[in-house]
Amino acid sequence: MPVNALPEGPVLHVDGRREISAELTAALGALCDEAESAGADAATLFLSGAPDGEAVAKAGDTAAVTKWERAVRRFERLRLPTLAAASGECGGVALDLLLAADVRVAAPDLRLLPSFHGQAVWPGMAGYRLVQQLGPARARRTVLFGVPITAREALERCLVDQVSRDPGRTLAAAARLLRRLSGPELAIRRQLAFDAQWMSFEDALGPHLAACDRALRRTRAPDGVTA
Repeated sequence: MPVNALPEGPVLHVDGRREISAELTAALGALCDEAESAGADAATLFLSGAPDGEAVAKAGDTAAVTKWERAVRRFERLRLPTLAAASGECGGVALDLLLAADVRVAAPDLRLLPSFHGQAVWPGMAGYRLVQQLGPARARRTVLFGVPITAREALERCLVDQVSRDPGRTLAAAARLLRRLSGPELAIRRQLAFDAQWMSFEDALGPHLAACDRALRRTRAPDGVTA
């Protein structure tokens, strides 16, 4: 599963029909390595496909799942913008990654499909992210019963940012707009947004003030270099 390099940064195509594997985890790690070492503007994913029950069962063991979840978390916390274009059925590893991206573009035929294992929905971290991003009430039917989410529903619920008949072109346009952003600064604001879901105002005040101080010092320092 090669990582393709584009002017904006590395690109990885992920087939959601595949099971969690060492090869897939390594490919995602290679994307993150390339993005961090090459001074890329963004890291981009093209996602499609959903696994059947047999593919989910081939995940191996908890150790393999743990390594995969850590790789997804690393992608989610990269110090640069992350983009994803999704089309058709999108489940399994593809859904994991879509929910971890900063910018998400969907094709009109997108259907978000939670994976089934045995007689229940697979209890992976996609369910956690759906609840975090939608709230328990809106995520309930999908997380508990595997009810699909269409492209229109995903857009209405802000799980995707745009529906496009040409997701690749739309994503490329988004990448060009994101070039003006500082990757490290975006990562700080992303973390502040994550923390706002559970931190009290008093606990959040310190990190926000530290970020404000950093921003003010950057504007005063030559060439935007933090003192």
